[in-house]
Amino acid sequence: MSLLVLPASLTHREAPDAVRMLAQTLRGQPAGGSEPVTVDASALKQFDSSALAVLLECQRLSGALGRSLALRHAPPKLRQLARLYGVDGLIDDGPAPARPAQGERGSAETASAPSASAVASSGAG
Repeated sequence: MSLLVLPASLTHREAPDAVRMLAQTLRGQPAGGSEPVTVDASALKQFDSSALAVLLECQRLSGALGRSLALRHAPPKLRQLARLYGVDGLIDDGPAPARPAQGERGSAETASAPSASAVASSGAG
């Protein structure tokens, strides 16, 4: 089983380093196989939308290896953020919270998530 562990803090500042670290670990994994690459988010305490960009990049890299990505122990606020950005399918460690009814969606939910490559190329500050 491949296990990646997210840091306690994953904001715009830490995202480029996190992408590099996780990508390096993923590149060392065997291609193919039926087991997903598992990301443990239990340590994650401070984060912003950059955490989603990092997870999307991990998903892309896992897919390039022919493997799926499974996120475990996601904090409730990360679930909310993923739902807001429309990428709640990325978080699959249990029953997903109910989506709001069609008429209840606010305009903020139509915003797009930052791309992982944009976060990675921005550099740490």
